[in-house]
Amino acid sequence: MRPATTALTLTSGQEKVLRRLAQSRTTPHRQVIRAKALLLAAEGLANTAIAEAVDVSPTSVMAWRARFTEEGLAKFGEVRKGRGRKPSIPAAKVEAIVEATLHETPPGETHWSCRTMAKAQEVSSTTVQRIWSARGLKPHLVKTFKLSNDPHFEEKLIDVVGLYLNPPDKAVLLCMDEKSQIQALDRTQPGLPIKKGRAGTMTHDYKRNGTTTLFAALNVLDGKVIGECLPRHRHAEFLRFLRRVDREVPKGLHIHMILDNYATHKHDQVELWLSKHPRFHLHFIPTSSSWLNLVERWFRDLDDKAIRRGVFHSVPNLIAAIEAYLNANNDSPRAFVWTATAEEILVKVRRGRVALQLIAS
Repeated sequence: MRPATTALTLTSGQEKVLRRLAQSRTTPHRQVIRAKALLLAAEGLANTAIAEAVDVSPTSVMAWRARFTEEGLAKFGEVRKGRGRKPSIPAAKVEAIVEATLHETPPGETHWSCRTMAKAQEVSSTTVQRIWSARGLKPHLVKTFKLSNDPHFEEKLIDVVGLYLNPPDKAVLLCMDEKSQIQALDRTQPGLPIKKGRAGTMTHDYKRNGTTTLFAALNVLDGKVIGECLPRHRHAEFLRFLRRVDREVPKGLHIHMILDNYATHKHDQVELWLSKHPRFHLHFIPTSSSWLNLVERWFRDLDDKAIRRGVFHSVPNLIAAIEAYLNANNDSPRAFVWTATAEEILVKVRRGRVALQLIAS
């Protein structure tokens, strides 16, 4: 008579993990079946009974028990080398698809799609998708970038990042910029409100009802914003905004202001005014480096939450919406925290410049 099958020994932790896997709806099916088989083995069921219960061969159950006894749960989700489904696409074909994706384009087009690559390589589009996913290739996507050519890039970067990471004492740190040409857009037809099963709607076309320019200075330490909408953005309007900042920041505090290299910020009249107000200290970011100015991040929120989906019948309507968002922001401000050091940024910039030089050569 064949001896009874010895029950598989499980620790409480192993049993807990196996039960979670056996009940999972997202874990791969082969792992769910194996977990159920091992739990039945722990109850002392024979291999043939387990095989019948989970609909596999007794040989598979014996192999799973032996592997668990040897390795436990350390490599539970891995398929051993030489096992599993064998690849149906030759390695040479895979490499040909990858090479074409990286270094070629289809005739008359700028990039590959699954279908065009499948046709060119005489495979299925599903095969192309699997290969691209495995290699992390996404030819349908493109990201934009711009490396600054400012000859004083490093000096300005260190200055601005130093202010973010170590703000000066007895001073306020403001990130200032103009969001110009904000359009008061009215839709040509009324939209439908949101309801269950349907998003809100708005027409794709619009009527232009004028523009305004928002001058804004974000207080880095507390997230509050000094803002004012003006019809234009010349040096005269910039001076008017500086005077407002001067009035709103308590006396006795220095004002360190981070801003871009727009010509109005360096106008003779502006420099004359600054010479008479020594508590103002302007710090210019490098050219083509708007990402260094934290107020740009606030502008993105303003556009997304108050402007992009708005309907404005006139410029005053638009200004009212902007001021409402400003007031709400200042009632419950949220500071943006800068974390990257100048050294970390410089390493990435240098790497990008090396890559560009290699492509150019």
